[in-house]
Amino acid sequence: MRHALLLSGSLAAALLFTTSLPAKPVRTPEQVAMAALAAAPVWDGHNDVPEQLRDRRKNVLGDFDFRDTRGTADPAHGIGAMQTDLQRMRAGRIGAQFWSVYVSANLTEQQAVQATLEQIDIAKRLVARYPNDLMLCMDSACVESAWKQGRIASLMGMEGGHSIGGSLAVLRQMYALGARYMTLTHFKNNAWADAATDAPAHNGLTPLGKDVVREMQRLGMLVDLAHVSEKTMLDTLEIARAPVIVSHSNAYAINPHPRNVPDAVLDAINANGGIVMVNFYPPYVLDATRRWGAERDAVEARLKALNRGRPDLVKAGLADWEKANPMPLGSIKDVADHLDYIAKRIGTDHVGLGGDFDGIEVAVTGMEDVATYPALFIELARRGWSQQDLEKLASRNMMRVLKGAEAYAASQKSAIPFENPTTF
Repeated sequence: MRHALLLSGSLAAALLFTTSLPAKPVRTPEQVAMAALAAAPVWDGHNDVPEQLRDRRKNVLGDFDFRDTRGTADPAHGIGAMQTDLQRMRAGRIGAQFWSVYVSANLTEQQAVQATLEQIDIAKRLVARYPNDLMLCMDSACVESAWKQGRIASLMGMEGGHSIGGSLAVLRQMYALGARYMTLTHFKNNAWADAATDAPAHNGLTPLGKDVVREMQRLGMLVDLAHVSEKTMLDTLEIARAPVIVSHSNAYAINPHPRNVPDAVLDAINANGGIVMVNFYPPYVLDATRRWGAERDAVEARLKALNRGRPDLVKAGLADWEKANPMPLGSIKDVADHLDYIAKRIGTDHVGLGGDFDGIEVAVTGMEDVATYPALFIELARRGWSQQDLEKLASRNMMRVLKGAEAYAASQKSAIPFENPTTF
């Protein structure tokens, strides 16, 4: 009996001690988000600053100051200020960036090859101009080194298979120059793959298109499925042996825009180990904006039919309609909805961010430029995303995918390159 009493006393003392301990403080969403970004900076999948340098400056850097580009607007010519600069990248906690070396799909294949080389050149020259802030990277080890040095890892991605002129030899040379992903198409089909926003011509990938995918993965170049048709996505995922990316697209189930990713493809990306990097362009984010665009196209077509030979009246009439019917922009919450949907369907291991800044004229409200990423992380933390999941979203998923592509390429060192014959 005495032993029982002693045990009861010890238990009571233990309980008293436990209840007297201060409760572990609950972190705010802001604290969770900022802790995640301190541990894993943002690795964004798609930014079009090189395109802006081509369009605005004809690739002449001259006195261009990338530290602060907020004064680059030209209202007289309808040109807004750039959405990216070094100050705002730092504020946005960006630690790695895929710079798009995009060129127009309306160019001939040979023009596209030259223009892509020029865009690779301007991207490299921009990075070299700011050695304290930017570091050109070709692999995951370099990205990790850049982070340790407090620099923003800068990688390059080609946007559209027209950039290789139908040549696997050119593909290999683009890789040698530093291109680390290629989007298989842009808004138009090319000779070997169907785009999402063009009438199907190949039923997905042609035999050459499949060899392009195989050669990309043999090299270690990431295959990007943004802009391609659902059939092209599925054809690619059927033959892919390394993780793929979707550099700047959203969930089709939330907004059935052809640029977004259908559920069947999400499931295949899950099995592949790839990543979908959500973007912030309102027509891809909001179904209401997609429908607004269709209405605008219909109004423009009607104005043209009623005012043949009077483009001034068409322009004025369209401006009046847009003033009375402004584009729905949506908000950070709408972007978070896409991330929530993808994460719930295929897991937080398969989400990332591809803002498309400086490739879009406007983003959702609250995410107007590259400084705004922390606001999105705070919104997700409010929804219950853990610090671990936010770190995955920020950059850990992208790092895993790139390392996976590199590991597959290393396993193919003895494989013979895929070949196709020259055409001229």
